Formats: sequence, structure tokens, C-alpha cells
Amino acid sequence: MITWMQRHRKYLIITIWISTIAFVGAGFVGWGQYNYGDKAGSIAKVGDVEITMGELQKSYSSLYAQYNQVFQGNFDEEKAKSFGLKEQALKQLTNQALILNLAKSYDLEVSNKELINELKTQEYFFKNGVFDKETYKQVLSTNNLSLKEYEANLKKELLIRKTLKLLPISKNKSEVAIIDNIKSIADKINYKVLNDKQIEIDSSDKELKPFWENQKSNFMSDVSYEVRYITQSKVSKKYTENKISDYYKENRTHFKNEDGKILSLSDAKDKVIDELNAKSTKDTALRTYIAYKKGKLESDVKIETATISESNNPFNQESLEKITNLSLTSPFMKPVKVGEEYLIFELIKTNPSEAKTFNEVKSEILPLFIAQKKQEKLLKLAQDSVSTFNGKTTDFITSDDAIMIKDLTLAQANIFLQQLFMSQNKKGFINLDDGNIVLYTILEQKLLLGKKDMKDDSITRLKSSMFNEGLIKNLQNRYKTEIFIEGL
Repeated sequence: MITWMQRHRKYLIITIWISTIAFVGAGFVGWGQYNYGDKAGSIAKVGDVEITMGELQKSYSSLYAQYNQVFQGNFDEEKAKSFGLKEQALKQLTNQALILNLAKSYDLEVSNKELINELKTQEYFFKNGVFDKETYKQVLSTNNLSLKEYEANLKKELLIRKTLKLLPISKNKSEVAIIDNIKSIADKINYKVLNDKQIEIDSSDKELKPFWENQKSNFMSDVSYEVRYITQSKVSKKYTENKISDYYKENRTHFKNEDGKILSLSDAKDKVIDELNAKSTKDTALRTYIAYKKGKLESDVKIETATISESNNPFNQESLEKITNLSLTSPFMKPVKVGEEYLIFELIKTNPSEAKTFNEVKSEILPLFIAQKKQEKLLKLAQDSVSTFNGKTTDFITSDDAIMIKDLTLAQANIFLQQLFMSQNKKGFINLDDGNIVLYTILEQKLLLGKKDMKDDSITRLKSSMFNEGLIKNLQNRYKTEIFIEGL
């Protein structure tokens, strides 16, 4: 399943890239911190549309939830990384932004009436079968969303839909007839599924070492950084009522309730004090940084040492990324926030990446070696058996009859039939994404008369997919895309 999704993820994106609010009901998933360029308020800009970190995190969370559903709850951060989920999330948002720019060029808007009508169709806000405002507020609150934020995102989705409806995709009778004729072709086949379960591999060090020699460059140690650091713990002070009141007046927009309304001073007081303490903590850390840099630290300031790398990071991703930009000629780093504390780093030494020893990587390369050798032996077995094998014989089947192929999952059977009906060979074998190989011989072929399905929308979906791809490419040439986030 993982391999299939990796190879076909571009088609998955076609079905989900428009949705901007599918994260309702899904848990939030993040991935650490990143450095920003000059555009601190946004992580990207497409034409006149800016993309925020919050939008990127929610796009990622939405994708994560959808993949997790496909994997029946067995999706994790490692799989997300192998699927390039961060990149998918950003691409999803930049594609949306391209359409929003197009909408703006046509002066398209979404009215409040259209927004309300859409809200009344969303069943997760229903109570007793109809839209309920209190349920609506409760669901959003549970997902840490304000009404204003959710409705702004929903308006974006509706605006994207409205824009795409101006560019309709249709099918004609000739195209439907072609599809119907293709789907009416039926083959009776003899087939056999080969797998590697019975294949044995010599995995001794004698066989494994040559494989490792050719793979050394893929198994390198992390670059590591030896640092000294000072921890500035959270400052907790007492403030006068005037100080609290003045700060609230200057920063009152920081303090809002779940509906996006500004809190009163009495309701916001604890949050105001928290912000004042956070500001005091940062100011103290900055003064310590300056003293450290000038060699004028107080004698009671504790300096600790650590070695940090991608695989051994006791701090956070932002700390590591900033440390990588230090040098021995400019070794000091301004305070970086880790939790509620601030850390001040000094680079002492950079240890370059090196090839790991055979013993260090043996456990990592062993499964790769076995998988490669099994696939090589399985391919040789298929080549030797294709002319003489005797397997199972089917009735006449079409490309839609995956359920009639036994010994394969429905997904793999679909892939097998798609490739079979594109093949020009009467006899051969097909490699599947899960590593299995299917030998086949076409025994008979005929046209199934009367097997028509005028409701089939294959042409519309295919044309829509191609059109969307072409539209995005065209808009990419029209609107400049700037990415301000490092690491993507």
C-alpha cells in the first residue's frame, strides 16, 4: 500500500488539493520550527495571496488525517516524511493561491448568503438533522478554531469552487463510445502470482559487505556540532495594575476568546501577565547574550556543553537550524526559545559527516540487501517460468473485474488488469508495486456486446485531471511564487 501511494501520490493530490478545511474533526499534527526570511508574517506569497504558517500547519494536518484514514490509523510521522507530506501541504496551498489570484482577476467574491447556505449543508454541525449554531461553535472550539477563521477558510474554498465552475469540463458521445468499447474488451487468461516468500537469500557478511561497499554514500553519519549554551529560565515577576493595564491597552488584540472577540482586561489579566513574563524572559536572555559575547558574564551564570545533530537533538529543530549557520569566526547565537526558556549558544566545533562502519549499518542494510536479492531472484524465476507456467484460469474478464482475480488484493488486482489491458503481448508478466509478479497468458479475447455503462464518468475525470494540471502550469507562469520558509 505504501509503495503504491508513493508512486501514485500525484493522483491523490488531484482529489484533495482544493479542500482547505478538511481538518475539522482531525487532530492537529505539527513538525517543529523553521527559520524565516524577511517576510516574517508569511511563509510564502503567490501573486497577491500570502500563505501563513498556520495555514501550512492545517494543510499538513488535513493531509495527515486523510492518509491516516487510508492506512486505518497506522500512519505515522516516518511515513509522512517518506510521502513528502510537508511538500504536498505547501503545494496544496500554492495551488489554491493560484486559483484565488485568478478569482481576483475576475472580481469574483463569495457572499454571506452563499457562506450560510454552505454551512447548512455540513453535517458535522447538525443536531437532530439540521444545522445547529451551538453545535457549530462547539465543534470549532474543540478544534481550536474561531468562527472568523473557519468562515474565512470556507469562503476561500467556495471561491475556488466558483472559479473552477467557470471552466466546465464535459464529455461527448464519441468519447463515451470509445471508453465503452475499451471496457467491453474481455480476456480469458491463465495467471499465476509469484512472491518472494519461498525465496531464500544468503545474508552472510561475505555477501553483505560488497553490497555495503556500493551503498556507503547512503549511510553517512550526521554532521554534529559541539556547543556551549546558557539557559535562561522563565522569569516570573509581579507587575503593578498600571503596568498590566497599559500593556493590555497597547496589545489588546492579542487577547481574544474562542469566537475571536477581544477579552476584557479582567478576563485577560492572566494572559497579560504571561506575556509580560515572556517579554521579561526574552529581555533578560538578550542581556545575557550580549554579556556572554563580550566576555563579561557574571560568575554565577552556568555554562553547559552539548553535542547536537539531526539524530541527537536535545533542544528543538529551530535551535539546530540556527546552529548550522554559525561559524568559528561568528560562533555566538542570539537567544532562541525552547519551551518557556531561552537558550544562548556558542559553537565550539563542527564535526563533518563520515561514512558509517559496516557494523554500524549492518542492521540497516540487511533488509535492503534481502529485498533487492529476493526481487532479483523473483524476476529471474518469472523470466524462466513465463513460457511454461500453469496457473488459474479466469472466465472472460474486463479491466473492471479486479474482484475476480484471486491471490491479490483488490488494489493490486486493479493495477494488474490496467497493465494487462494495455499490454500488446499475449504472454508475459507484470511487476506489481508490492513486489509480487503476475505471470499471464491470454487464452481468448472477445467483445462483450451490451456491456455499456452510460453513467461512466471516466472521460470527465480524465479530462478534468488533465485540465487542472494544465491550468496550474499556466497560472504558475502568470503569478510569481515566493517561498520564505527554509527546509521545504
